[in-house]
Amino acid sequence: MTATTAPRSTLAEGARQLLGSSRPISWVNTAYPFAAAYLMAGGGSTTELIVGILFFLFPYNLLMYGINDVFDYESDLRNPRKGGVEGIVLTRRWHPLILWSAVLLALPFVVALLAAGTVLSGAVLAVVLAAVVGYSAPRIRLKERPLLDSMTSATHFVGPAVFALVLAEAPPILGVVASMLAFFFWGMASQAFGAVQDVTADRQAGIGSIATALGARGAVRTAMVLYAAAGLVMLLAGWPGALAGLLVVPYLVSVWPFRSLPDEACEEANRGWRRFLWLNQVTGFLLTLLLIWIALGG
Repeated sequence: MTATTAPRSTLAEGARQLLGSSRPISWVNTAYPFAAAYLMAGGGSTTELIVGILFFLFPYNLLMYGINDVFDYESDLRNPRKGGVEGIVLTRRWHPLILWSAVLLALPFVVALLAAGTVLSGAVLAVVLAAVVGYSAPRIRLKERPLLDSMTSATHFVGPAVFALVLAEAPPILGVVASMLAFFFWGMASQAFGAVQDVTADRQAGIGSIATALGARGAVRTAMVLYAAAGLVMLLAGWPGALAGLLVVPYLVSVWPFRSLPDEACEEANRGWRRFLWLNQVTGFLLTLLLIWIALGG
């Protein structure tokens, strides 16, 4: 390796670590709720829309997952799931880069969104960012507090949509509130099921979660109840928004085989979790079609 190729190789590796830590497969899960909520609330094609989409695509996810990757480094080394779509194991030398980049890349977007909004939208954004940081940050570690872990994780994905609604000054009508509550239940359910596969490893490491507290079987069944609750709450949204409640059915079908999973076989839930990651793409597409129908006056 020559002197000129060494810096290029280092730069490429740093970029790879940054990109991998942001979980590209999950970008749409945060940018889409913001964009959809903002447009459906009548926000229109504004600068705020563009800035928000860009923020919730990459910087927001780098902040969320980058902090997690740095402070979960030791446990990630022992986690066989890491290294693919479920997250990379950061090389320790890149930890400072990840933390500094996560903060510095997010900062200008946050400032712009605060300046463009109101006191209320600023407060919502502050809560969302506090949930992102508090989930993995030392001492706070909400991810290790049963029930709070699921609630905080749900906030990561519902938060961008709620922020968009407040930014666009949407009135808190029943259909909107029902949609956000259903989305919150869906987020809690997804986090609870995702935690099942790590029950044994988390207990051995002394890490708490909703799954370690309820056990694999209990966490899966709790996830099923929450998915069902999400679908039922959507009935309050009225026609045709209530059709979105049917989108929980594939998730219920997906987790059903694990409803009696014993703790010692918890790793088997990884099959369902991998299916969940791709199921999101399908349901996202179907939701988009429904939103287009609603926008067209369906």
